[in-house]
Amino acid sequence: MAEEVKLIGVWASPFSRRIELALKLKGIPYEYIEDDLTNKSPLLLKSNPVHKKVPVLLHNGKPIAESLVILEYIDETWKPNPLLPHHPYDRAMARFWAKYIHEKCVPAMWHACWCEEKDREKALEEVSACLKHLENELKDKKFFGGESIGFADIVANFIGFWIGVIGEAVGVELLTRDEFPKLCKWRDDYVGCSVIKENLPPKDKLLAFFRARYESASQSK
Repeated sequence: MAEEVKLIGVWASPFSRRIELALKLKGIPYEYIEDDLTNKSPLLLKSNPVHKKVPVLLHNGKPIAESLVILEYIDETWKPNPLLPHHPYDRAMARFWAKYIHEKCVPAMWHACWCEEKDREKALEEVSACLKHLENELKDKKFFGGESIGFADIVANFIGFWIGVIGEAVGVELLTRDEFPKLCKWRDDYVGCSVIKENLPPKDKLLAFFRARYESASQSK
């Protein structure tokens, strides 16, 4: 029986793009289904009735939700080109940093871009603290996964690409070469990888999307 792999996502979502990247790194053929979060499809609501969010992976008709859960499922189901390292300690560390990026760094950076001006200074301090931990973790490694892109690097795609675009749209710079030289080098190497580059949304389209969102939010205040 042939494997049936489908991904419900949204083109601008870093969380959906994490799954696309993992599938491509693994060489897994899949069907992509674009959804509209302003008018969620019956398939999305049926497949993820708890959170009603993308991404959702459908493997032979069975739905798996939440990007970190899906990434682990993909790595456990398709063994070639592993995303997580072999050694249990290294696997634990990769999961730790992926969880830290997903639960601490991404929300802090998102908030710093979209918060009111009176809250900006405190928000930027929180972002700086988060990024310093990542800067220290990288040490002299090319990627969080070592010499090749791994689990934590995939989860860090928001830092590698989205935050620069969103920052440009709203006029906030969070990741500077003076303060975070290792992270900036990681970002350059990351987006320079052909498999990453091919899996990113068009920058102009994403920038226009977030500029429109920012202008709409500014007008409604």
